Amino acid sequence: MFQPFELAIGLRYTRAKRRNHFISFISLISMLGIALGVTALITVLSVMNGFERELRERILGMTSHATVAAFEGGLEAPQAVAELAGRHPDVLGVAPYVEGEGMARRAGTLSGVLLRGIEPSQEIAVSDVGDHMVSGALTDLEAGAFGLVVGIELARALGLAPGDKVDLMIPQASVTPAGLTPRFRRFTVTGVFEIGMYEYDRSMVYMHIDDAAALYRLGDRVTGLRLKLKDMFAAPRVSREVADLLPGFVYVRDWTQQHANFFRAVRTEKIVMFVILSLIVAVAAFNIVSTLVMVVTDKQADIAILRTLGVSPGSVTMIFIVQGALIGLVGTALGLAGGIGLALNVETLVPALERLLHQDFLAADVYYISDLPSELHGSDVLKIAGLSLVLGLVSTIYPAWRAARVQPAEALRYE
Repeated sequence: MFQPFELAIGLRYTRAKRRNHFISFISLISMLGIALGVTALITVLSVMNGFERELRERILGMTSHATVAAFEGGLEAPQAVAELAGRHPDVLGVAPYVEGEGMARRAGTLSGVLLRGIEPSQEIAVSDVGDHMVSGALTDLEAGAFGLVVGIELARALGLAPGDKVDLMIPQASVTPAGLTPRFRRFTVTGVFEIGMYEYDRSMVYMHIDDAAALYRLGDRVTGLRLKLKDMFAAPRVSREVADLLPGFVYVRDWTQQHANFFRAVRTEKIVMFVILSLIVAVAAFNIVSTLVMVVTDKQADIAILRTLGVSPGSVTMIFIVQGALIGLVGTALGLAGGIGLALNVETLVPALERLLHQDFLAADVYYISDLPSELHGSDVLKIAGLSLVLGLVSTIYPAWRAARVQPAEALRYE
């Protein structure tokens, strides 16, 4: 089988048993260093992709792709506005809502909450909360019944269960013979939901939109409309087009505006982690430089003989480039195998490790997400593999150049 001369000699040098075993050890360390760096890069970026996906889905499952609201005083004629917004072909669902802040009280225990009044029959078209009910259902909320659906963490904090009573106070005062008192109303818990994000499970409560409007004395007005779109990544464009359809003083905001800083921070963190972990691969590539420099020193006599036989300096350069590139290729292949395997199984390995050590790595009351999601992107794998191979190849240039400069007469003088 035909093999280029340089490739054949380079592979022979790689397979040959060296007199200096230290060189073999450094070569092994270089391969393992590259493999470790590639594995770490693939795994960490996959986990960060998973976090970004989970955060986006859970946040948008509770909020909306876009919202329509008035500049002040609440949105009037919400049904007419909803019909106009629903005419856009990219709008899948429209639902009105009333939103505000308040305080929940039961048996002397207080907790701040975010109140949201919804129309249960329309809410399922724009929100996923109905799919995460632990007990009860959103449809159990009826106008005038003053029912309440609470998050599971809030239920645990206040000791609530379906059928229990809880007082809700809002930061608006009522005039009574005793003076100004906070406005409050007693509600009955009809259901409990669990989204998986502590922030929402601990603070969000749902009630019927008519009860919320009565509590806040809005009359026929609502806080705004929530929209669900066919493509959430087209939200900026669709929001502008929907705004053009609506008359009056209203504004439309999409999720990229509401959570722009948060997702921008996630992307920035991903870039920073890529740069930091790439240094592991860079350090391993520097090991290739030291390995090949020692090989060149060890093989000076062989290089001199090859040169006296007519081998050109360029061919000598290619011999050592082949040898170094092989180290980088093997290390990259091992890293790809380890990184892809770990990224695809991290969601099962981490819970098993938590059970083994009896330790929660991601406490629910500290982190947005209490599990460790992973999403492997082919583009990330290609970028990491390309970076590793390029660094491995670049690290061979200087040692190969030194090998090409070996003078046969000087190298063979003491042989």
